[in-house]
Amino acid sequence: MAFAAEQSQALEFRVRGRVQGVGFRPTVWRIARQLGLAGEVLNDGEGVLVRVCGDQAGIEALLRRIACEPPPLARIDCIERRGYAGRLPQDFRIADSLGGPTRTQVAPDAAICGACAAELRNPRDRRNRYPFANCTHCGPRLSIVTGIPYDRATTTMAPFALCAACEAEYRNPADRRFHAEAIACPECGPTASLIAFGQTEVPLDGEADAVENAARLIARGDIIAIKGLGGYHLACDATSAEAVARLRRLKRRDAKPFALMARDLSVIRRYCPVGAIEERELTGVEAPIVLLRATGPQRLPEPIAPGVDTLGFMLPTTPLHLLLMDRFDHPLVMTSGNISDEPAVTDDAEARRQLADIAPFALTHDRAIANRVDDSVVRIMDGRPRMLRRARGYAPAPLSLPRGFDHAPDLLAMGGELKTTFCMVKDGEAILSQHQGDLENAATFDDYRRNLRLYEKLFDHAPSAIVIDRHPEYLSSKLGRTEAETRGLSLIEVQHHHAHVAACLAENGRPLDAPPALGIVLDGLGFGDDGTIWGGEFLLADYFRYERLARLKPVAMPGGAQAAREPWRNLYAHLRAAVEPDSECLAAEWMAFDRKPLAMIDRMISQGVNSPLASSCGRLFDAVAAALGVCADRQAYEGEAAARLEALAFAAPKEQRGYEFELSQSQLIDIDPAPLWRAIFDDLRRGVTVPVVACRFHLGLAESIAAVAVRLSAARNIETVALSGGCFQNRLLFESVCERLRGLGLEVLTHADTPANDGGLSLGQAAIGAARLVGADMTREGERRTCVSAFPAALSA
Repeated sequence: MAFAAEQSQALEFRVRGRVQGVGFRPTVWRIARQLGLAGEVLNDGEGVLVRVCGDQAGIEALLRRIACEPPPLARIDCIERRGYAGRLPQDFRIADSLGGPTRTQVAPDAAICGACAAELRNPRDRRNRYPFANCTHCGPRLSIVTGIPYDRATTTMAPFALCAACEAEYRNPADRRFHAEAIACPECGPTASLIAFGQTEVPLDGEADAVENAARLIARGDIIAIKGLGGYHLACDATSAEAVARLRRLKRRDAKPFALMARDLSVIRRYCPVGAIEERELTGVEAPIVLLRATGPQRLPEPIAPGVDTLGFMLPTTPLHLLLMDRFDHPLVMTSGNISDEPAVTDDAEARRQLADIAPFALTHDRAIANRVDDSVVRIMDGRPRMLRRARGYAPAPLSLPRGFDHAPDLLAMGGELKTTFCMVKDGEAILSQHQGDLENAATFDDYRRNLRLYEKLFDHAPSAIVIDRHPEYLSSKLGRTEAETRGLSLIEVQHHHAHVAACLAENGRPLDAPPALGIVLDGLGFGDDGTIWGGEFLLADYFRYERLARLKPVAMPGGAQAAREPWRNLYAHLRAAVEPDSECLAAEWMAFDRKPLAMIDRMISQGVNSPLASSCGRLFDAVAAALGVCADRQAYEGEAAARLEALAFAAPKEQRGYEFELSQSQLIDIDPAPLWRAIFDDLRRGVTVPVVACRFHLGLAESIAAVAVRLSAARNIETVALSGGCFQNRLLFESVCERLRGLGLEVLTHADTPANDGGLSLGQAAIGAARLVGADMTREGERRTCVSAFPAALSA
């Protein structure tokens, strides 16, 4: 970062970005003192304010070093400077915080740092075995914050008055804990305790602390609730098939994989290979769950992750987790503390009410959780970490919007229905919330509304417009309409798959005035312009508009939402659309239809009763899975059939060919999977293994996608493709499509920092909403510059 020379020997400069609660003021203090400068540094509602006097060379050196040597958790977005004529102290000091309009960032929670971990394990340190040690380089942030500026008084640490020793550290600018707002020690900070949720007394070892006693209970086979950073976990011994099965039964989680925690990388490597990229993700300050191939020398019980070939591992994130994991040389299950489909519990009384029937004991503490923050999930695909769930460690760190969005007005994008996030646009940045969950759950929807209010408070956000998904029944859309009407704000409706494309464009820094790209969006469903369900879309799109160029051929979804839960319904609909078969003949040929009401399904489809047409790639995966006997009757969780199908495909010997799809010659290209079904049937009858069939399906789909892309790129002079949608979380499909598109000479944009699934939808909504508002301003000024010629007016939307 370069700075212009300034003749004045007194300057005030503003540092914007993630600069509060991360040790930024002590860093400025330390550098300024080393340079012999006088002045002050302080927090206010806009970030960090530095007022300094001294020789010009020293001031310039201070600016350079601040830009080049920020604290580990800081992110500097800009430094603004101006002359200062006020009085300054003769030395350099840290001044009291000021209020004012909020334009700063709240830092994400950070995993325990090496220095704090060393103190925990040092018998001579006063924080030896203290479960809440932290400093400016690590510890709770978003999960405890209640207001801005980020000071102890605006966190859930406010009730804990500092002892003399902590006060001295807090006031000592040379100390790592200088102005660490969550600073604590055994004398003055939160206390861990092991409690019984029911009537059973806690079996305590008099010589052991709460963590050691909890470890002993886990080792004997108990399930323990553990209060973490942003919510409770449920933990048990991952090597005990009996404990894992009991946890599944009590949590009512039939098949969705459990997350795992391990003491260190050496433990993880016994079960999964860990490459350099995986190691960097696991050991970073974000410490997400990382999905790894379960191909190590040792195996865990199959009920940990039924039917899939990956395990989700994380390392200890807090001192409490680190102390617990030090007692185990094997992994523990560390899954969300909730009944299946409910949000993770954060309140202590609610934990007792909800979790007592699952975990008889809880390792808890008396520091309140202000904000629920789930564990983030990352998968390495195509050589890069890809965000599957963005929460702890990442949110609410903002994303810079591309060139052209600098002066976009404040707005709020409400997200979708599943894997929901919301997004605020402020000062040219997108502030994406942590993962909220599925809004169909009443408790999740309540939490979503509470977080909307919290973020408006934390970021002093007053939107001029609200952006919603076009689906008329999404709860987020209904709430957005109500809010817009109540507050007198503009309402912008955005088509679901256009938002997916825009999210990918925005994340990759695609400028506002860039030519349109070919967006390929493969997901479960989204409300289409023609009233049908879309989910396998090829859209020529920029931030302003889109044109639908190709799609998966629509097929009925008999039973509507029920078809998403019961894959056999999709198989029957696809076979019926492909060959108009006799239902009795099908029942004899395909095991998936044994004792199924096919005659009723025939009538539903023929009469159009609760059988909407859908171009859904997700439902195509379900149909193929059912054909192979995978989850044919029922999926225990969204995407289970597709996840199991992917695992089967990876188990196949290297395949060179895929099944053929038929491409229409119509203006709107249909990708028809009809030829697929006879090929699958013939292969199975010849004894071709299920993994090989699964692999051939993946490759055939990737080849058809590439064939459509090359046809469209030639016809429409397209150079860039953007991939989005939840189906692109399938590593085999994603990497196969990327390889083929790059081989055709196309630029391929993909998600990495935001999820390809609906967790990234609100970012795309925000970008489209901002583009429309900026575009309206440009039109009023006679300066609008868009690529209208790329879109025939009759086909644009």
